[in-house]
Amino acid sequence: MSVNDSDATILFACVSRGTTILSKHAVCSGNFLEVCGQVLSAISPDISKLTYSHMNYLFHYILDDRITFLCVTDDTMERQRAFDFLAEIRRRFVLMYQNRGLTAMPYAMNTEFSRVLQNEIRRFSHTRTSDYSGYELNTLERTRSQIEDVKSIMVRNINTVSERGEQLELLVEKSQLLSETSTTFRQRSGLLANRLYWRNARLMIIFAIILIIFTYFVVCIACGGLTWPHCV
Repeated sequence: MSVNDSDATILFACVSRGTTILSKHAVCSGNFLEVCGQVLSAISPDISKLTYSHMNYLFHYILDDRITFLCVTDDTMERQRAFDFLAEIRRRFVLMYQNRGLTAMPYAMNTEFSRVLQNEIRRFSHTRTSDYSGYELNTLERTRSQIEDVKSIMVRNINTVSERGEQLELLVEKSQLLSETSTTFRQRSGLLANRLYWRNARLMIIFAIILIIFTYFVVCIACGGLTWPHCV
């Protein structure tokens, strides 16, 4: 399935120690673990940053102190953005767990950190850099400074990781991604409509209160005082 630049997204992300997955999140169905398992098993400790290409997809990773931060993106997504994402994930993971990942059991961090992956995938997939707040830009620049120029990071064909020489094939079902995007849009639209409704309701209530108070004082003036002596 072809995608345009506006559809460029991160499809899958994981944190692992070697081939031991500590946390993962996918935005659509696919054999990500199968193919990423091959990539993880082939990562050399001498190469800390690398991109593998495969059909219309790119596999990016950062290796830091035996912990691998990996994501799968459409080939329309800028590599700089993908490595910005990985640097932010690394920062958040170290902040939350320090060096616990070096001895953790498989999926030990998944319950908690998969939500971080989900939120950051959504943020880096659908938010333009120009839309970031000042704090986010400062954080992004700090994490980006920890990665040398992305142009200097090598790109290899993913089939070089196969020990048996067979062709690896990533199968992605994007209908689930499109459905999730549609559901998110409907939820946001409903939330916006609800906020507008209650804002308008509050304005109407305030206007009604002001009108009642104004009418009361007009009647008080016409009837000679607060107890309406000329009218009662």
